[in-house]
Amino acid sequence: MKNSKYTEPIIDLSQFHLPLKIKLCITTVFVLLFCSCESFVEVELPDNQINGETVFQNKGTATAALVNVYIGLRDAVLLNGGLNNITTALGHYADELEKFGDVDNYYNNSLQPLNSEVFSTWSSTYNLIYSANTVIEGLNSSNQIAEEDKNQLIGEALFVRAMMHFYLTNLFGDIPYISTTDFEKNNNASKLPVDQVYSNIIADLLVAKDLISDIYISNERTRPNKGCVSALLSRVYLYTEQWESAEQESSILISNTEVYIWETDVTKVFLKESPSTIWQLKPAERGLNSIDGRDFIFVTGPPPVTALSSSLINSFEVDDDRRTNWVGSVTDGTNTWYHAFKYKESENTGTSLEFSKQFRLAEQYLIRSEARAMLNDIPGAQSDLNIVRTRAGLPDTSAATTNDLLDAIVEERRVEFFVERGHRFFDLKRLNRIDAVLSAVKSGWDLTDVLFPIPEEELLANSNLLPQNPGY
Repeated sequence: MKNSKYTEPIIDLSQFHLPLKIKLCITTVFVLLFCSCESFVEVELPDNQINGETVFQNKGTATAALVNVYIGLRDAVLLNGGLNNITTALGHYADELEKFGDVDNYYNNSLQPLNSEVFSTWSSTYNLIYSANTVIEGLNSSNQIAEEDKNQLIGEALFVRAMMHFYLTNLFGDIPYISTTDFEKNNNASKLPVDQVYSNIIADLLVAKDLISDIYISNERTRPNKGCVSALLSRVYLYTEQWESAEQESSILISNTEVYIWETDVTKVFLKESPSTIWQLKPAERGLNSIDGRDFIFVTGPPPVTALSSSLINSFEVDDDRRTNWVGSVTDGTNTWYHAFKYKESENTGTSLEFSKQFRLAEQYLIRSEARAMLNDIPGAQSDLNIVRTRAGLPDTSAATTNDLLDAIVEERRVEFFVERGHRFFDLKRLNRIDAVLSAVKSGWDLTDVLFPIPEEELLANSNLLPQNPGY
């Protein structure tokens, strides 16, 4: 990595807040320049203001605008790890985490339309979608950037736009699909049914797949490539029960053994160099590591904020190496508490060792296993499931029917993806198991809690977002 005075630039789009009621007046954007080799991408830029139209006439500044979107993903939106994001929120909302200290609305399943957490999730995610749309529209209007470079940048922005809508529709149900920066359209956007939202997500991803490169721009896999698009597509197809398509997309990744290599050592899965990583987000500064490590690891009891639930701890099979290596414990001599220990580093290590994993190869094996089970390919489903179990030091599955395999896969996903980006909540929801499971362990759980409420402020600003979700 070459030395550069200017790295990790950001196009500051913070003035474009709340895209469903945007007060737009785009005249200029600022390029903020950060001095760190621990950047998503290195781009040399002049230290001055750049006119908004000019940004997308230059590959360097256009790339900087896209990098700003990833920084938003890392620092301000759903995927940023830590205590104010989808991992912790849904871990508390479901049955993965126990809350200590002040009990919050997620843990109590008591979200309301006026809750600041709900508003922040909605508005910050749509704000990021708006930023992605700014990149897409700016590049489509550009006549100065090589077609190959434009395609890559547009493909990445489409990927982000699709992914953000994926999370929003799984949280809120029917939502607007925002694909423009047009103020009037966004200000009056109507909700679309979930199946139409998914159709738009798939359409965006298929275009992105045609545009984006097979090759990672960053050898640290912090910029999406075509494989990342397939990873999200396989998940979307699984959620929409398009089994053959889910199997096809996951097979693309699994069969690409020159790029994606199955990590057989459970202790190395979350290192930044893991060859089973499909996409990961890089920490903001040199020496920092995934924020998950900083916020989940504790060294004294009782835990200051959160700990793994007893039901999660009890769900591990005997001799599961993930229980040994991905779970830490603290005792005061009388009580024992457990914390997520997938990421081992909670302090600055000089050189970053762990990045935040967004897509990993294990998910593709379990997606394909589930798809094959639904397609009545029992041996294929067993084989994929056993790949994951073998790495955990467990014997091959005894499940031999479709229903038994589905039960086994759900349990495997629980212990493989605990406190990772809401997998547990989404799995229970999409498989219609959520009410039976959570009503048994959460006193505040109601069936209508499967959806978050639409923020009251948004409903007041745009009547097309009515009606409110049931139960609120």
